[in-house]
Amino acid sequence: MPKIYQNSGSHLFLLFWKASHAAMRYDHQSIAAQGFATLSDYAVLEVLLHKGALPVNAIGEKVLLTSGSMTTAVQRLEKKGLVVRERSEGDARVVLVHLTNEGMSLIQEAFTAHAEDLDELFIEFSEDERIQFAGLMRKLGQRSQELSKV
Repeated sequence: MPKIYQNSGSHLFLLFWKASHAAMRYDHQSIAAQGFATLSDYAVLEVLLHKGALPVNAIGEKVLLTSGSMTTAVQRLEKKGLVVRERSEGDARVVLVHLTNEGMSLIQEAFTAHAEDLDELFIEFSEDERIQFAGLMRKLGQRSQELSKV
């Protein structure tokens, strides 16, 4: 069996994989602690908080959900009184999803608490390390996209 050498592509990917899985577990725990049973419910509400009312398909693109999963998530959030669907005033063919007052209040509180949890995750990084980390992650993401467009 071939050996994995320190700082080889295999070694760096293994470190990245382990760290990303541990960080995602922490992220999911933080979201669950805010009372969300599913990550998709939180993600939909967060997109609406930051982007305002959007068509269902636009939300799905931003949170990486299929149209079927998006429909289910919006229906679930509608039943809870957190969102409403309304026809666009500019184009009656377009249905926009809006936060209700209750939905806005819930996601503002949850987002604030979750952001604090994520700040705690990165507390070990100095400001220079944060800048370096962000640059490296962008670089890795761009390279991955270039290579996967084969």
